[in-house]
Amino acid sequence: MVKDQEYLEKKASYCLDLAKKFGATNASVSVINSISETVNFRNKKLDESNRSDDLAIEISTYINKKKSSISSSNLLNENLDVLIEKCVETTKNTPEDEFNSLPDKDLLAQEVKDFDLYDETHFENDKKIDYLKQLEEFASNDKKIVNTESSFSENKSNFILANSQGFCKGYKSSSFSASSVIVAKDENSMERDYEYTSKCHLKDIKDAKSLAKIAADQTIRKLSPQKIGSEKISIIFDKRIAKGILSTFASAIASSSISRGTSFLKDKIHKKIFSETINIFDKPDMLKGLGSRSFDAEGVKTDTLQLVEQGVLKHYLVDTYNGNKLNIKSNGRCGGTSNLYLENGKITYKDLLNSNKKSLYITETIGHGSNIVTGDYSVGATGFFIENGEFKYPINEITIAGNFKDMFQNMILANDLEFKYSTNSPTMMIEGMVVAGK
Repeated sequence: MVKDQEYLEKKASYCLDLAKKFGATNASVSVINSISETVNFRNKKLDESNRSDDLAIEISTYINKKKSSISSSNLLNENLDVLIEKCVETTKNTPEDEFNSLPDKDLLAQEVKDFDLYDETHFENDKKIDYLKQLEEFASNDKKIVNTESSFSENKSNFILANSQGFCKGYKSSSFSASSVIVAKDENSMERDYEYTSKCHLKDIKDAKSLAKIAADQTIRKLSPQKIGSEKISIIFDKRIAKGILSTFASAIASSSISRGTSFLKDKIHKKIFSETINIFDKPDMLKGLGSRSFDAEGVKTDTLQLVEQGVLKHYLVDTYNGNKLNIKSNGRCGGTSNLYLENGKITYKDLLNSNKKSLYITETIGHGSNIVTGDYSVGATGFFIENGEFKYPINEITIAGNFKDMFQNMILANDLEFKYSTNSPTMMIEGMVVAGK
């Protein structure tokens, strides 16, 4: 059972009072309790079961424009006394930074809305084991499957964020996650793929049979891949890869990258960077959303932002420190995005596949090939060759490359958006990318 709000609030209040006593002009404190239980299976046998109960505190103290931070997992008052005194002493010896400050008081959240993020259900370990036994059994049906790994995790957490401006709020959240990783083999190759499900509420996760079937089908269809030559071709990104491209966009509009001048989008606010069909939203108030929240990591209220409207970049993701550098007020994005998504496109998934005589469908990328300074993109990839809208054969050992400035302008989206993660995208096609093959 996670610690209740009253306990966490008392610890936070104790720390703020101490910081003021030791000479801090301002302070902020976060107190977090997280309980996690995980069961792992390998090849139909129980491999590991573990439980963690973590209690941690992080404190930042300010003396005018000086700031330092300290953290600990020991919340006994005698330890906090020493910890905060040391933090304030360190702050006194820290160089001033004119951009250090707490958020403007009028930007702080006034309430914590109920987004239905907490499920008090406890899924006992024997039930986790039963789920994984079913998952492993269904995942092993085909004789081509030679190895299976699966996992079930349950996490519950509660936290309080408080500062010396009178802000003191928090909320509980939970998550239930299951995954299946499968290795299949035939006379020509050995391939690996996966599927997972993660929700705030236990009843919303995929059942074991459905999860296993998706993971097995995705793995088996990758067997006996072929090599292709180098060419310029349209690339279709599976939704789980497309969301990675969206995450790179989010990194490029983070105010930390903009203020340092290390983003290819640093001078693009209010300019057209996508085709006019593209709209991007960050929506923190979705019920049961994996990224939903009433305030960010500094306590600033979060509202829905349309980051891109008809291809035009409307907002950066702004926190207090970098907002001060840029002379922009925080928009509640300290810690990043909430529920980020590309709005549905205008055509169906089937029509997207049929939009070119031939194209490549990418299901996995290899390596970290996104450079947000230059916008260059180059990754290894595997997937399928598509001809006249049909999946012809699997492909591997290719490299796909482009630059995000061009990729964003040449992006076409299907209308098959699903909210499976905290960052989501419909199936995405980018025309005219460079493929290096055999």
